Amino acid sequence: MLTKSETTPAQAGPSIWASKPWWCQPWSIVLTGMAVPTASWVTLHRWWITVPLAVGVLLWWWLFLLVVPAAYRRGELEPQEGPPA
Repeated sequence: MLTKSETTPAQAGPSIWASKPWWCQPWSIVLTGMAVPTASWVTLHRWWITVPLAVGVLLWWWLFLLVVPAAYRRGELEPQEGPPA
């Protein structure tokens, strides 16, 4: 028997990703984040452009793959149903 502190992720409620479109799913965020610095390096071969882009991608990943889902799980964010009528 599970106590309140031992709830499984399936019992915790819907995931934040269930309310997001395909372009805002973790796989699309990771693929885009990998493509941006890769494309920069392949086309420009300039580390002083690629490194800031990679740092920006890492910050983007940290925010949207770690911070926002954690805040949602804590109940600080509510899923948006759509625009108000």
